[in-house]
Parts: sequence; structure tokens; C-alpha cells
Amino acid sequence: MNKLIPIAFIFLILYSCRKKETISYYYNPTYISIDLPANFPPIEIPEDNPLTEEGVLLGRHLFWEPRLSGDNSMTCASCHLPQNAFSDPDALSTGINGIQGNRNSMVLQNLAWANDFFWDGRVLTLEEQVLLPVMDSTEMDENWTNFFNEIKNDNLYTTLFYNAFQTLSPDSTHAAKALAQFLRTMVSTNSKYDKFLRNETTFTPQEIAGFDSFNSLSGGDCFHCHGGILGTDYSFKNNGLDQNPIDTGRGLVTNNPLDYYKFKVPSIRNIEYSAPYMHDGRFETIDEVINFYSLEIHANSPNIDPLIEFAQQGGVQLNPQERIELKAFLLTLSDVEFINNPNFSDPH
Repeated sequence: MNKLIPIAFIFLILYSCRKKETISYYYNPTYISIDLPANFPPIEIPEDNPLTEEGVLLGRHLFWEPRLSGDNSMTCASCHLPQNAFSDPDALSTGINGIQGNRNSMVLQNLAWANDFFWDGRVLTLEEQVLLPVMDSTEMDENWTNFFNEIKNDNLYTTLFYNAFQTLSPDSTHAAKALAQFLRTMVSTNSKYDKFLRNETTFTPQEIAGFDSFNSLSGGDCFHCHGGILGTDYSFKNNGLDQNPIDTGRGLVTNNPLDYYKFKVPSIRNIEYSAPYMHDGRFETIDEVINFYSLEIHANSPNIDPLIEFAQQGGVQLNPQERIELKAFLLTLSDVEFINNPNFSDPH
């Protein structure tokens, strides 16, 4: 029996080595670009994080990975659901510790064109942005070191990280780059509005009236902030939500009194799917949003944006028919292919 012990031990070592040899690591990245319609602006990809098939695939796995949360119960997709244009249908998201956040989860679409992130713009790069929710105690409450300890014996992730970044010792920097690559591919460019601009479809009379109102100073007057192909000017504004606002917004980041109560202008693309609305999710429907801009603006809200030109009369004063028309146009911004794109779905 004693002679069998070292023989069995040697066999186990050989078997273990043989199993490791079956894992194939192959670093030969396939560089890719995002196919965009001609009327969209070009995307500037960071030189230190080019798009590759391997990086995007890794980022997609990480986006849907529950081990990125402290109790393995949440993924990035938990608060950024595809059917909600990758936002949260709840006004305020709740993290793994039962703590509710204080702002609505923003949509994840067309981030490749953004220059700063979160409602207050507190981070400047997508690579930095994706790191924070994982570590935030009100969200996923995980330590990046713990996450990598959890996956260190996971052959799939070992292969994915190596194929994407040629490393067998990945860290949060690699994870952030992969997640950023994946998010940059999430572009929405094929709504009815886009097809209308490409002469592939026509608008109904109601949609045309709403489009005209959207772009009219004497109508909805929406174009100042939400005009252009991306549906946002990416600026920070106070739109007069409150007479005495509490959340200081951008001002907490810049410490500039002129930035208090300002929040990033969100894109109105896929607005049909991304309810609730505003930084605190206070409006549950598009109708409530249109009613607010028509009748409920607080003109004396501190630092209210000068482009809210009709604030003194409470808003643009759209009548019921004009509100219906404006909503009809806003619904043409829905991109069904985007929210159902299989390339953004759970790969596990």
C-alpha cells in the first residue's frame, strides 16, 4: 500500500498538468470599429483602449457578472436593464445592502460620444466611471481584489482576460477597459426618426407636427438642449424642477456656486423605454414630463438655465393637442433593435 501512495501522487500531478495544458491562451486581438450612419459624428476611441472583439466580449461578460457584487446577487444589468434602454425602471435603485441611492440610474446608450459621466459629471472617462458602482456601498459593494480572487481559478475568465489584454494577472484597470469597450459599442442609431432622416420612412401628420414643435421657439422649444442627432448637448443645466432644490448636483463636484442644482442633460433617444425621468426619477410618464415643461417650471429656481425662456409663465404653454403631437414625435426616437440587440445580452 505504501508503494502505491507516491505512484498515485505522481499520477495526480501529471493529470493536473495535463488539464492545465488543455487551456488555450491566444493573444491576437481583432481590432474593430463601430459602424455608424453618415449623419452621426465620428467616435474618438482612447489610444490606450482600442476596441477589440476580445475586449468587448470580456466587457460583456463582466457587465452580466454577479460576482462583481459583494454578495454575488447583482450585476451591472440589475440597474441597467435592456428593456429600459439600459436604465432602471425604479426611480432610485437599491443596492445589495438594501440602501437606496439618491439619483436615477442613467441610460447606457451612445456613451461613446460622452465626455463626462453621472448626473453631475464627476468622472471624465468611461474607464473611470465603470469602476465606481462596483465599490460603492450603496450599490454593488464589492472590492475589486475580492472579485479577482473569486475568479482566479475560473478558466473562462483566465482565457478572456488573456485574449483581451495578454495578462494572466488582471486587475481592475483591465476590467475597466473591457467594460468601457463593451459600453462604447452600445450605440442607438436606428429609430424611426433615424429612418425618417435617411428617407427610409415617413412621419404621420401628428409626428410631423410634433417634430416642428420640438424645433420651434413658439412650440415645445426642446431643441436647445435636446437637438442634434444624439438628443443631448451633454451640458449641465437647472431646468427649474424645484423652487428650493436640495440636491446640489454639478455644484458639489466643481464647488462653483454657479453650478449648483445643475444636472447633465440626458439624451431623449429611447425615451419611451427609459422611464422614470429626471435625475431623481420623479416623473413616471412622458406626459408628466411634457406637462412640466408646459406649465410647471419654477422660474425662481436658483441658477435656472437662461434657455428655459418661458419660465416666467410656467413653461411653453402647450395645449393638450400640441402635447399629444410632441409626444408622438418623441416616440419616433424609440430604437427597438437597440434594446433587443443580442450582442448586448447575457452571454453566460
